[in-house]
Amino acid sequence: MIDNLAIGTITPPVGSGLYAGESVGKVKVEDVIKPLMPFYGAIIGVLLLITYLPEITLFLPRLLGIM
Repeated sequence: MIDNLAIGTITPPVGSGLYAGESVGKVKVEDVIKPLMPFYGAIIGVLLLITYLPEITLFLPRLLGIM
């Protein structure tokens, strides 16, 4: 869920984190989005991994005996 929220804050149209960074850095959104595309791909790849391989996210709770 947190990964989904992170994607939402850095992608348009909502992208509050993206627009905050734009105003602080005094650059246009168009100039920022293109270099960030590889990072978007990596974030979506991690989201797919943790969604379809629950062993990744359940490793620590199982190790601690919570589950």
